[in-house]
Amino acid sequence: MLSVIIPVYNEEPGLQALFDRLYPALDKLGVAYEVLFVNDGSRDRSPAMLKDQFLRRPEVTRVILFNSNYGQHMAIIAGFEYCRGERIVTLDADLQNPPEEIGKLLSAMDAGYDYVGGVRRTREDSWWRRIASKAMNRVRQRITRITMTDQGCMLRAYSRDIVRAVAASREVSTYIPALAYTYANNPTEIEVEHAERVAGESKYSLYKLIRLNFDLITGFSLVPLQMFSMFGMLVSVGAVVTYLIVIIQRLVLSGWHEGLATLWDRDILAFFLIGMLLFGLGLVGEYVGRIYQQVRERPRFTIQALLEQKHDDAARPQ
Repeated sequence: MLSVIIPVYNEEPGLQALFDRLYPALDKLGVAYEVLFVNDGSRDRSPAMLKDQFLRRPEVTRVILFNSNYGQHMAIIAGFEYCRGERIVTLDADLQNPPEEIGKLLSAMDAGYDYVGGVRRTREDSWWRRIASKAMNRVRQRITRITMTDQGCMLRAYSRDIVRAVAASREVSTYIPALAYTYANNPTEIEVEHAERVAGESKYSLYKLIRLNFDLITGFSLVPLQMFSMFGMLVSVGAVVTYLIVIIQRLVLSGWHEGLATLWDRDILAFFLIGMLLFGLGLVGEYVGRIYQQVRERPRFTIQALLEQKHDDAARPQ
């Protein structure tokens, strides 16, 4: 009934605390479940701890080991491809989203929703992360028209149909919550608790957050390219108008003989050519962007090992 997917990257200090809270919380739900850990190339003892946990609870635990670090979203995609549940919940390993909140998401799905996004009631993050998140939420919503109150919350629930569609999309650079939203028939959001990180540190630096938002915006809209094209066109038109005004002024004030000698003013001409280049680059970018959306077929990740209890009816990637 339920698959809980948890990406893991250098989470050794907090993994045991996660185990101690996650399994009792899932046992209380009274549904058949599995926990699918995806080790994203951790360099600490996380893989060994995941193996030990698998040996302790092999009937409900599965572990995917990547051969390298591919990023959190690729780990989630791998989980989508290998999970068996009818309902799939994604969860961070740092316990900032308490596993006890999973029941709230399942209750919302019981009400008929096929996509349930978590909205952190109170954010236990630094001030700059809260400000940056709010700003990027506004920019993303205006550009992509995808409505998500809290795009940084990993605690989300998806129906099997949505997960199957996301896994089949074959996109290398994507933002899963937004992509899943486009496949949802009846999405909703609910408030969930948010706690301080139990141990370790955030894996998302400012650079990675900026990269993530670039993937989000460019993966779901051609507006940035269109804006670039419009800017180049406006620069070109402005340069032509300015060029004509300068020519007329010099012809009138300096006379035809001296005015014609300055028609090819290098600064103004260079400004015009730069504008044309920007416009042309944006125009080419329109086509490249469309091709890019269609032909991204590179392997997204490589699995080194899969730890699971064998069953005759074991599901394989759909």
